Amino acid sequence: MTVDGIDVEATVKKLQELLAKEQNISPALSATLETLLVVVQLLANRLNLNSGNSSKPPSSDKNRSREKRSGENKRKAGGQPGSIGTTLRQVDDPDEIEMLTVDRSTLPPGEYREAGFDRRQVFDIDISRIVTEYRAQILINANGERFVAPFPEHVTKAVQYGAGVKAHAVYLSQYQLIPYQRVQEYFQDQLNLPISVGSIYNFNQQAFALLEQFERKLIDHLVASPLLHTDETSINIDGKLHWLHCHSNARWTLLYTHARRGTEAMNEKGVLLRFKGVLCHDHWKPYYKYTGCEHALCNAHHLRELERAYEQDGQQWAKQFQELLNSILTDVKQQGGSLSAEQAKHYTERYRNLLRQAEIECPPPDEKKNPKQRGRIKRSKARNLLERLQLYEQDVLRFMTNPIVPFTNNQGENDLRMTKVHQKISGCFRSKDGADIFCRVRSFLSTCRKNSLSASEALTLLFNGKLPDFL
Repeated sequence: MTVDGIDVEATVKKLQELLAKEQNISPALSATLETLLVVVQLLANRLNLNSGNSSKPPSSDKNRSREKRSGENKRKAGGQPGSIGTTLRQVDDPDEIEMLTVDRSTLPPGEYREAGFDRRQVFDIDISRIVTEYRAQILINANGERFVAPFPEHVTKAVQYGAGVKAHAVYLSQYQLIPYQRVQEYFQDQLNLPISVGSIYNFNQQAFALLEQFERKLIDHLVASPLLHTDETSINIDGKLHWLHCHSNARWTLLYTHARRGTEAMNEKGVLLRFKGVLCHDHWKPYYKYTGCEHALCNAHHLRELERAYEQDGQQWAKQFQELLNSILTDVKQQGGSLSAEQAKHYTERYRNLLRQAEIECPPPDEKKNPKQRGRIKRSKARNLLERLQLYEQDVLRFMTNPIVPFTNNQGENDLRMTKVHQKISGCFRSKDGADIFCRVRSFLSTCRKNSLSASEALTLLFNGKLPDFL
């Protein structure tokens, strides 16, 4: 590893050799210098970490540049042939028609007959407030008794906000992630509608309560799914570390928060306890406590770890293993999602042969070196990766033979991504209740969009007391 033209590993190794030869240094000073050298090496290793060789997000890369397309996949920027565009087109039923007539005084003398018209359309929007007043008729009989016409069921107060206002406020705050204060300004500036921050929060609370039945149905659908992606990420709630957990697939998304990251949190909603399909994850060890399902590991994580092992540890086998995984993926795509038994056997043999070669280049630590040490001797990161690839061969290669299993856990990570956007905008959740509201509403909106229902339509249905038909 090189930093500013200096080979850090070689320099540290040379200093350690010089330190070992020095006889006049006290044990305390020697131990201190050894510790400092280790710290220098650790810090230097971190300098070369990026999104390509670690789990750091691409946004943390300095001066990152997009990879240029090459080879057969080289495409020009912009829309591709066959893609559905969004060009503005004329409609057959305009809302308003304004007739334009020819000023005949400007025409040359003669007779003219009408031959139709030329059309041009202007698309615009009209953001306006609509106030509906309900007037209930009152009748009084000869005895002085009053009879009042009943108001609609949803009209309960002298003045109240309608379902459209509530749906729009929740859409802006929970889907577009606009802070409450700016949502308030929007309603005041654009609609001349005074609305307090407290009211916006109350609308979100109402949505949370209305979605209780949705969440129960959602959990049942996830449990019955053949494939499930699962992941978790840290979040800040009132300055304290919490974890946001995600169970999802191509049709369903469940998000929820918990103070813990492990099994206790994973059991919170009961999904993994009942799930019998294929669970795709990033090898967080507690997931392997669920033995009622098969497991599939995220190979995007493996590719990044292999890149780090090659760049920082000089492990040549890691580069070859990267190429092997990418070759398998290419063939899987060309074969329509899975390989034949013969092809799978061929790649499995290559997989095992490569790991046997890696054993020579990256051997385990010497167990006899420290006989008094208790427990498992510490491994390098490259060695840990090698042993994982050996022990979990089937889970690494499951995408090769099962067409429903993807190469990566990107679905789960994508469904968590907007949480990080929220954190960047707001910094944290101010309360656990606010975080729970965000998770349940986002679960609903994400699921609706996956099932071809827009967020606005979904929230309008919700505040009108209905759930989408696809449930």
